[in-house]
Amino acid sequence: VCQSHTVPVQSCVQAVTLEVKDGNSTCIKAELSASMSITYNSSSSTETAVVPLPDSASVDAGSSSCGTDRNLPWLVAVFGSGHALGLSFSTNGSLYSVANLTLQYNLSDTSVFPGSNSSVVVTVVTASVGIWAAVNTTYRCVSPTMVAVGGQSVTFSDMRLEAYMQGNELSPAESVCIADQSITTAPPATTSTTSAPTTAHPSPTPPGTPERGTYYVYNSNGTVCLLAQVGLQLNVSYLSQSQNKTVQEMINLAPNLNASGSCEASSATLVLTQAESIALSFTFSLNSTSNKYHLSGITLRANFSDMSAPFVASNTSLSYLWSTLGHSYMCNAEQTLAVERDFSLNTFKLQIQPFGVTTHQFATAEECQMDQDEMLIPIIVGAALAGLVLIVLIAYLIGRKRSHAGYQTI
Repeated sequence: VCQSHTVPVQSCVQAVTLEVKDGNSTCIKAELSASMSITYNSSSSTETAVVPLPDSASVDAGSSSCGTDRNLPWLVAVFGSGHALGLSFSTNGSLYSVANLTLQYNLSDTSVFPGSNSSVVVTVVTASVGIWAAVNTTYRCVSPTMVAVGGQSVTFSDMRLEAYMQGNELSPAESVCIADQSITTAPPATTSTTSAPTTAHPSPTPPGTPERGTYYVYNSNGTVCLLAQVGLQLNVSYLSQSQNKTVQEMINLAPNLNASGSCEASSATLVLTQAESIALSFTFSLNSTSNKYHLSGITLRANFSDMSAPFVASNTSLSYLWSTLGHSYMCNAEQTLAVERDFSLNTFKLQIQPFGVTTHQFATAEECQMDQDEMLIPIIVGAALAGLVLIVLIAYLIGRKRSHAGYQTI
């Protein structure tokens, strides 16, 4: 045990490997170091104990599980005299994340909490963890990451973690946390979706028009089932850590986001991720009776360095981008899709087809009303000019006829 005023925290932290199994198959595996900073009352003052997760920590078989249709997967590590650290996981099929972090500590353990005036076992929980990764990848974060939980805190470091595993070893493909990435400038426009992601950061000035990216979602048989081309701009309000106030930022997304998703008979999902900084998902729904589809849901998870906590916004009752099965939806004009009070999404030069894709090409497009209106303006102006010319010509002919009326032919 480290007392925070005498012993450096990092000197006490050790690496631990933890696995949750279902028979011979591993479903959750974690290699990490962790320390818990816990404030408690002694008989004379308030003390803080920094408690490392020891290498003797073990997986609690009674609390840990690979999950079921009704229960989330759990990794619960137990150590010492009644202490535990637990992580639960959830997934949307394309991403998995830590849904809850649970910390349990026993204040009667005087070896950890010397002079404690309480003997209760305390359990605190938080759902604001900010750890997520693409399915079939390992979450990696070497940098220290602190998670606040019930007035206490847990700091992870040297973390490699994977849930919903397909094999018994951590995937070589990694989703790297934002703290481990260098700050880079977005590269020039490209339609590639496989290049290395860059870290997005809010800009203090309006960012201009975002570059257009091209994204594909594939069926299990390798055929394309969803096509999208769009420039994306986030409009978010969040609590700034440096300014200690709520700020509003417009953030252009680079056109090289990683694309994944799924396609079902009446629903389709496009998930765009940028390492650990952004996960933006779109859900489309198809009405088989009317053969009309639309954008029904948008979810954003963002974790920028200046955010006091990970940003999450979701709305599954949207009604945008309506089109007909067998056609793509197209809107070159800028659109603003309101999602929640603190988040809206601006789209530019959008064309998307989530259903009825037969090749790598879009089907005939149905254009948005704004594009149709923009096409009508030059038509109306041209018709008005043509009408004006016609009026001038008629007036000229009438005037010329009248000018000859007073003369007789000799």
